[in-house]
Amino acid sequence: MSDEPFLAATRDSYDAMVVEYADMFGASLADMPLDRALLAAFAELVRANGNGPVADVGCGPGRVTTVLRELGLDAFGIDLSPGMIELARRTYPGLRFEVGSMLALELPDAALGGLLGYYSIIHVPWERRPEVFAEFHRVLAPGGQLMLAFQVGDDLIHRDEVFGKPVDLNLYRQQPGEVSELLREAGFEPWATGGAGAPGRGEGPAGICAGPQARPDALSRMATRVRRSPARPRSGASAAPPRPGARTPVGGRHPAGSAGRRLRRAGRHTRSGYVVPARPPGTVSPRRSRVPARAPATPAGR
Repeated sequence: MSDEPFLAATRDSYDAMVVEYADMFGASLADMPLDRALLAAFAELVRANGNGPVADVGCGPGRVTTVLRELGLDAFGIDLSPGMIELARRTYPGLRFEVGSMLALELPDAALGGLLGYYSIIHVPWERRPEVFAEFHRVLAPGGQLMLAFQVGDDLIHRDEVFGKPVDLNLYRQQPGEVSELLREAGFEPWATGGAGAPGRGEGPAGICAGPQARPDALSRMATRVRRSPARPRSGASAAPPRPGARTPVGGRHPAGSAGRRLRRAGRHTRSGYVVPARPPGTVSPRRSRVPARAPATPAGR
């Protein structure tokens, strides 16, 4: 595994706070209805495409890996921190957990039916995200599903102490539109985004669901039915924010099926928006553009 400085710093930081982190974040998702709804929709889509293996990349102590298994998926966990993996193996002895880096997953090409990055890309420097997304695309089979969760914003936050332990940890906030465009450049088709931030502000948690390539099956037909996307604003213009509590998604109709219904129910309470594929699988968008370079961020501090 490559031991680049940011990887070593992240690994050592999590190794230093394994017990404290697990005590705070290792509980179930019982009080997180939006997360449960998104994970259930993700699981349904993976099952609909053959129920291939699912990697929980950045699994930490394994609490979400076990949720994926309970949802009927053949899930296993990967994490950079040996300490987190040791704890996950002790806590969930019936599941598989491996030490690994999302920059170089030790998996064959097209090996997975799904990949979850649950608040794990937040430690990757912004300029390294294309490498990570290319690696995710490599290991996902055609028709596989990707789900990412992250905090929304533009800040780089540095922590030198967590739970009273010295650490060297950077947290990179993300903008969903920028992440979606990077995923498209890596070969994905983002089809849904959801967020729980305050209306009119690019802050709060968010998630993106995407697939590298739709298969000619029921899911493909579902995506085709809802592939129309909203018109993009002209240069210099900004799209109007969704009406708080609105049930109509940003992109027109909601994704079809019970997975879409779960997302709709969550969205009514979180002001979520949904983005569906802008074109049928296999075609090239004439309006694809690269993400503009991000302006240097000022560390927010603690």
